[in-house]
Amino acid sequence: MADLSGPAPVAVGAAVDGKAVFNGQCVACHQATGKGLPGVFPPLDGSEWVQGDARTLANILLHGINGEISVAGTTYNGAMPAFQQLGDAELAAVASYIRSNWSNKANSLPSTLFEQERKASSARTKPFEGGAALKALSDKSN
Repeated sequence: MADLSGPAPVAVGAAVDGKAVFNGQCVACHQATGKGLPGVFPPLDGSEWVQGDARTLANILLHGINGEISVAGTTYNGAMPAFQQLGDAELAAVASYIRSNWSNKANSLPSTLFEQERKASSARTKPFEGGAALKALSDKSN
């Protein structure tokens, strides 16, 4: 019988496999190729959001997005769930995986970034309202 309970919790100090987190949480929408589904789910491969401001990516994973967002020159209008239920090490691992796979060549992210952003945005109860809200967040960090 298949175990459908989800990934096992990660022990403190243990290494987290970002690809495993991606396959468990992200692959259904963004696909194993990172190309997404044209017109439905945006690509992670070549995405300016994935390769850009680390704080913005952390907040996308922590809070999700609803609404219109432009990725690699194409506009998408949908919803991405928040992944606050994942630990900081899991979020850092999956973010680092997508930032360094396919054609992406961005640096990995530390779990401390997710810890910091989780605390800084603890009052946020809703997803970001599309790319404009994310751009405003990015502008504040520059």
